[in-house]
Amino acid sequence: APAAPAAPAARASTGPVLSGKRRVTIVRVGSFESGLSLLDGGRLAEVDDDRGRQVFVPTPLGAGEYLIKAYYGGGTGKPVCWQARNPNNGQPLYVAGATCRADDPAQRFAIAPAPGGGAREYLVSNRWAYLRDSARSGLILEELGDAPPVSSFRFNDTGPAPRR
Repeated sequence: APAAPAAPAARASTGPVLSGKRRVTIVRVGSFESGLSLLDGGRLAEVDDDRGRQVFVPTPLGAGEYLIKAYYGGGTGKPVCWQARNPNNGQPLYVAGATCRADDPAQRFAIAPAPGGGAREYLVSNRWAYLRDSARSGLILEELGDAPPVSSFRFNDTGPAPRR
């Protein structure tokens, strides 16, 4: 009986939106009319317009880790990947774009079903730091210690991934 609850979570974490074969948009659960965008020359942010790269392809690397490739609308252009960045100035960690490199730990993001969340709702983290919304700093990566993650994200399937 205890194994039964684990099976749906395992299936959810390997669903089509995480197969590397589908493109998705990502929306923070609880946000109002905003989606995630990797802004040109900048960082990951929530926007309510068409700026930046708003089409993502989570590409499996194994062990629950993914490269998150970002494309312009419709999946066009050469992708850039999410990368955890430490500004080394006391400011929070954040996500910015970089040339895709599967061997870079700063680009290996864990994507796991959000506890109590609906279908296609996930927690996103990089080496113990979870992606979350901050009223002061926007989207940041934060180590949570014993606290539960405060932001989960809905991955919305928008069609086949670009052939790259």
